[in-house]
Amino acid sequence: MALRIVTADERLSRAANKTTLALFGPSGVGKTTQLKTLPPAETICIDLEAGMKSVQDWPGDSIPVRCFEDAIDIACLVGGVNPAADPNGFFSEGHYQHLAAAHPDLVRLLAGKSIVFLDSITDLTRQAMAWAKLRPEAFSEKTGKPDTRGAYGLLAREVIGLLKHLQHAPGKTTIMVGILEKVTDEFGKVTWQPQMEGGKAARELPGIVDQVVSMGLFSRESDAWRYDPERGTERRLVCRAGNAFALPAKDRSGRLDETEPADLAALLRKINAHTSAQG
Repeated sequence: MALRIVTADERLSRAANKTTLALFGPSGVGKTTQLKTLPPAETICIDLEAGMKSVQDWPGDSIPVRCFEDAIDIACLVGGVNPAADPNGFFSEGHYQHLAAAHPDLVRLLAGKSIVFLDSITDLTRQAMAWAKLRPEAFSEKTGKPDTRGAYGLLAREVIGLLKHLQHAPGKTTIMVGILEKVTDEFGKVTWQPQMEGGKAARELPGIVDQVVSMGLFSRESDAWRYDPERGTERRLVCRAGNAFALPAKDRSGRLDETEPADLAALLRKINAHTSAQG
């Protein structure tokens, strides 16, 4: 592939039209309902958890995915060809052309979407684990018995590869939703961590995406917010690393407050406001 220079104008234009964001929150906090804040004509929901009940009146399109092989195929159609892929592997020219020939209607549908809502990466890793356990790498070459380390290694490699492929999807904002799990250690210390099969994928995800936000219930205390997952009445998005609530977050744009209203569309506009103005 020929090397080329990307001009400042090109870079700013792409930044204004594309963001990768991981959205975490406890079960039931309303992560999926954030779909209702996004423009339905421009958004495709990749539904990995049969979780559309809460947004059944949302007028946008969705694709149900029940196995990891289908998730890989959808990611290939969303992200196109990876020029660095193994010619016989996932996301290669051959992989994409095979899928495009088999699903021309899906190719046309995805071409018209600028936002991909992946719900959820928690279920994606569960599907990936079920798939990995059946692969040759998940069995010992010497004994033929299941090899858990091999399965987890394969899971991490393929899930990270899939998420990175979505990250590079040209002109598409990708929102990856996941469960935030409360973990209490032996000394009673509480932390909140993304719920995903395999530690490696969970550790690497923040480095893949531009933004990490945690959604939670908050209570107002004077002129400040208090994280109150049990009795809070207002949903907020925690957006900055090193926040006062010890929740996972990262703001690569540098434009977000510590917390923002629970409105993904407004959040995306704020992230892209500066580059849009320059464009």
